[in-house]
Amino acid sequence: MAIKESAASAANGASRHAVDAIIIGAGFSGLYQLHKLRDDLGLNAVVLEKADGVGGTWYWNRYPGARCDSESYYYCYSFNKEIEQEWSWSERYPEHPEIRKYLNFVADKLDLKRDIRLNTEVTSAAFDDATNTWTVRTKDNQTFSAPFLITAVGCLSTANVPKMKGLESFEGQWYHTGLWPHDGVDFKGKRVGQIGTGSTGIQAAPVIAEQAGHLTVFQRTANYSIPARNGPVTAEDVKHTRENYDDIWKLARAGTNGHPFTISTQSALAVSDTERQGIYEKAWERGGLRFRASFSDVLQNADANLTASDFLRSKIKEVVKDPAIAEMLTPYDHGFATKRPPIDSGYFETFNRDNVLLVDIKAEPIVEVTPKGIRTTKQDYELDIIVFATGFDALTGPLVNLNISGSQGYKLKDAWSAGPQTYLGLQSPKFPNLFTITGPGSPSVLCNMPIAIEQHVDWITDCIRDMRAKGLKRIEAEPEPTEKWVAHVNEAADATLLPMASSSWYLGANVPGKPRVFMPYAGGFARYTAICNDVAQNGYRGFALS
Repeated sequence: MAIKESAASAANGASRHAVDAIIIGAGFSGLYQLHKLRDDLGLNAVVLEKADGVGGTWYWNRYPGARCDSESYYYCYSFNKEIEQEWSWSERYPEHPEIRKYLNFVADKLDLKRDIRLNTEVTSAAFDDATNTWTVRTKDNQTFSAPFLITAVGCLSTANVPKMKGLESFEGQWYHTGLWPHDGVDFKGKRVGQIGTGSTGIQAAPVIAEQAGHLTVFQRTANYSIPARNGPVTAEDVKHTRENYDDIWKLARAGTNGHPFTISTQSALAVSDTERQGIYEKAWERGGLRFRASFSDVLQNADANLTASDFLRSKIKEVVKDPAIAEMLTPYDHGFATKRPPIDSGYFETFNRDNVLLVDIKAEPIVEVTPKGIRTTKQDYELDIIVFATGFDALTGPLVNLNISGSQGYKLKDAWSAGPQTYLGLQSPKFPNLFTITGPGSPSVLCNMPIAIEQHVDWITDCIRDMRAKGLKRIEAEPEPTEKWVAHVNEAADATLLPMASSSWYLGANVPGKPRVFMPYAGGFARYTAICNDVAQNGYRGFALS
């Protein structure tokens, strides 16, 4: 379907387009949402994407070692069996180029690219109460208007570059992992400093260490990590996935985190020390996020969590040869999986290398960046390259940065100044007809993302379908149900050990000045889906429709 452009706007140099729905972002979320609105509902929909290719977060995530941490056979779409039967992954945990290749494959298969505007960066979005219309403006002076606006900008897409004294004086090069140069970085013979040891830093450090002359890792918080045990996907694996397609996705949808495996119903405290050790050893050897499923109460009971934490601490001490370095790498300030649990390919082994140095910046804080490197309270470290593996302004950052104004000009950044206020993670009061895919208040980052995305997109599509069938023009989250949902999100988090990790980005703790609020929904994917379905089946309870 063609996008309508007014003659008057073309004449004055500005480009104006009227459509049925505007989608911001061309990653997993945006591609599927376009398919559903255009191909299922027959709407005139457009995707606006600031990059020059599809991929979303994976378009930008090109740092050394960047991979997904869900296994490839379910880090993909489930909605189209034909796509699944044609596509074959090469690795258990595919690297970023293969994920982009997959998303391009899907976009081409469904002929989505003709309705995606690349190199189109959104600078603002404003709602008109009189016409129930969103107007979106872009950096290249285009204007798009539509009744519905859907953000598909991802949860981890706004790079958190720390404000460091003296960074502008640094004579070498510096990079953020979330904004990595597409032609890569040559580390050969270079002295590299990496700041950050979260999931990204844990993936990047082994690869950088292999290439660089010397790597200095500046660690604020020691972290747990499970070996990925990555390897090739065999023909047998592919056959199994294709033959068990329906069962795999049924199991994933029934679970807590959208993964197609069950969590044990057994408490870690209900077995003998020997049996527990054997279960953990088996999970360690298998590798990956399934380690969390070893027992039912690892994230609910502090004593149960301690058994997993102690096991992983002992593994760090087994792997790292220097006892002093092993101790520095051992986390004591939080329990296992209370922060995002990384998986790795040789992370702890990296610190056995002669060309790798670990610096504990709690013991010797960074004072400033100098022209020659980084100065701590104890000494100067000369560097040629600085890598910031400092993560993202997660969940809220990508949305606030769109400069969204809702009903009567109310700004999203003001609405969320004390923390995100959403109903089901789908909408916020005073922002009619604005849907957020995997927004704060939904399972999002606590889930296997593709399945969380599909659930949201399906719900949004059904909602728009129902509205159009009934001649309704406007839907808006109501304040009281929103307040109750925010309270429920906090209750769900408090029923777990997740809020105990005070330095977690789940709480926004990695961004100075950001409100400390637990943002994702920890009540479980299946439970969340049931709540969303119940809301829809009861006339979209909690939303005002007109």
